[in-house]
Amino acid sequence: MASSIRIARLKGEAEAAVKSMKLIATKADEEARDLTADEQAEFDKYKTQAEELVKNLEAARHDVEVIAAAETLAKQVGAEPVEEPTSDETTKAKAQSLGLQVVGSAQFKSAMAPYKGAGQVPERSRFQTDPIGIKGLFVGASPTSGGAFVTPEQTGIVEMLGRKELTIRNLVSVRRTGSDTVEYVAQTAHTNAAAVVPEATSSAAPTAPASGGGALIPNAGGGYKPEGSWAFERKTAVVKTIAEWVPATKRALADVAALEGLINDELRADITEKEEQQILNGTGAGEDLTGINATSGIQTQAFVDDLFTSVRKAITKVRTIGRVAPTAIVVSPEDAELIDLAKDGENRYYYGGPFAFGNRTLWGVPVVESESQPSGVAILGDYSKAVLWDREQTTVTVTDSHADFFIRNMIAILAEERVAFAVTRPSAFVKVATHA
Repeated sequence: MASSIRIARLKGEAEAAVKSMKLIATKADEEARDLTADEQAEFDKYKTQAEELVKNLEAARHDVEVIAAAETLAKQVGAEPVEEPTSDETTKAKAQSLGLQVVGSAQFKSAMAPYKGAGQVPERSRFQTDPIGIKGLFVGASPTSGGAFVTPEQTGIVEMLGRKELTIRNLVSVRRTGSDTVEYVAQTAHTNAAAVVPEATSSAAPTAPASGGGALIPNAGGGYKPEGSWAFERKTAVVKTIAEWVPATKRALADVAALEGLINDELRADITEKEEQQILNGTGAGEDLTGINATSGIQTQAFVDDLFTSVRKAITKVRTIGRVAPTAIVVSPEDAELIDLAKDGENRYYYGGPFAFGNRTLWGVPVVESESQPSGVAILGDYSKAVLWDREQTTVTVTDSHADFFIRNMIAILAEERVAFAVTRPSAFVKVATHA
């Protein structure tokens, strides 16, 4: 009875998961579009859930079949019904001793007597015993399962703790370098002296002495062109190393084929998480990169009225001082929550509420969430003016040549990357205070 209830429950849950998958796919199909990132994640979650439920359902059905077969066999050998076992140990003892009870019975020995000399029952011989009175029933480790007849299934699934969503590398400019130091030229001053110039009316030199001598002045003949000025500065960004290693035993890697790949993937993920943190928050001290938040010359915008007003004023600064069009505003998850939950005087969501679709924007600028960005400050700007140079992309190295690892059958697994980073135009970014 318990097995039937479990089968019905698993079947119902599996059908519900499949139905949820169909609803997500149907909606996207009716709207003639691909699944959004959130829809794809939800679809994959239901898919994984359905697959796991189907496996459990098959195992439950197999348990029922095993128990039924055991009961049929018990009837054939004349076993009498027994009371429910009082414990798992009692059940296991009965299952283990049942074979001895069969081969030690008088009925079995009598049936084997004609073949004693041969040592075994000849092929194609008819073999049958009288009913054997064994007061026991084939059961597993518990009365409601196949127990010893069912072996655990190894799924190979290893569920890790989870990772940050990494977004910043996709915003900045990424380039390659073959050196340990990267130089670039930044303009530090610009005088725009452009003016409307009249047509020249004389072939005389564009300047002439003032009356009575002295300094030269523009010739009255016209055509004099004003002179502007630019100033430049050579700057450098130094390649830094981001690395991490973990120890493992050779036996562990040999026993679990997937372990090495799992370690490699996790090490790579650790490196890329640190990379994002450095792009935003590197201090520039020691071996730190100089991140956007620590770059000298970044503009600032104080909090004014509300987050939305502050961001709009920052956009004006980026356009009029930085001379760029902002490509994104990076916020912390807490500040993203402020944006989503903001309401007007009539308690209506500004952004559209929990049922809004599409990418989040403020004043037409995409909003990008990053767990590496500190709460209370958003970074608005043209992220093409921040450049990450790849000197050596993430590599994974395995060796036993560390300390006494060789004689201990241990290995060190090392992941590292070498990168340089710089904000080539600091005025293209504004730090925006998101609350008072």
